[in-house]
Amino acid sequence: MSSSTPDWGTLRKRLDNIKLPVAAFTICEDPDLRQDLARAKANHQKATDRLAAGDDTESDVKAFLQKTVDTAKADLAAAQKAFDKASVTLRFTALERKALEALQKEHPPAEADEANGEDFAMETFAPALISAASLDGMPLEDAQHFLNTWSTADATSLWRAAWGIQHQQRTDLGKG
Repeated sequence: MSSSTPDWGTLRKRLDNIKLPVAAFTICEDPDLRQDLARAKANHQKATDRLAAGDDTESDVKAFLQKTVDTAKADLAAAQKAFDKASVTLRFTALERKALEALQKEHPPAEADEANGEDFAMETFAPALISAASLDGMPLEDAQHFLNTWSTADATSLWRAAWGIQHQQRTDLGKG
């Protein structure tokens, strides 16, 4: 082992201290605010790109481009603030592998689930996982309520936030 390679004890300590990944799920019922935020992000990016590409060496042109960036940045901050105020953000964490496997075993697939390629009973597993993975303490009953009453797109997004974080890969199998 070279002097630049840490010993196993040091590596083990670092590995033991790695936190499980967390995902945020944000829902905003105001389509105008979502559109305003998307437009502000696009305008800010466009202004920033134009300034970065600025081949113009004239100070008045650069000053104008910088002012455009500053205005776009302020507009973006205002749009983000309005969006955040009207939104609800839920946080989900990955479960330890054994806990996820145990939860799946509590909800074995019915024939219809298996026919859909599922390894669990989606109708009961989805709210159970959403509740178990919630860092905000979402009760099982509320998870089921939202899945049943929200639009298909929003309910699917809620499910994907809780399920997707369970499968977030943070490793790289690069060359040794």
